[in-house]
Amino acid sequence: MAERQERDIRDTGRSQIARLKNRADFLRVAGLRRKWAAPGVLLQVAPTPGDGPLVRIGFTASRKVGGAVVRNRARRRLRAIVDEVMPLNAKPGHDYVLIARRDTATRDYALLLDDLRQALKRTGALRAGEGAA
Repeated sequence: MAERQERDIRDTGRSQIARLKNRADFLRVAGLRRKWAAPGVLLQVAPTPGDGPLVRIGFTASRKVGGAVVRNRARRRLRAIVDEVMPLNAKPGHDYVLIARRDTATRDYALLLDDLRQALKRTGALRAGEGAA
């Protein structure tokens, strides 16, 4: 099990980013009701249980977003913006859930990046310091 967990952690040079995969973790993050909805993404944030400096991120796209192809495209785009924004801007020790919205699959990529940055600021989950933009 530890092997599998290590495979799910990426060392980006700034923050270690792991994936949220358990339903209980998604429900815990949603239960804290710390969220912000932007046109391209809904972001939910919660402190990570325990004292780890890890950033954990989960992705979800419901059938409201579209068919399987559209949902998969939306999740891929969310993963891409996370790879760009989160290593420098995510607060260590927090769990993040990104929920795709109807516009996620078709929204301009630069606007999606801005949506995520704005959501991080509004939820108070933006890392303070030099890399935060």
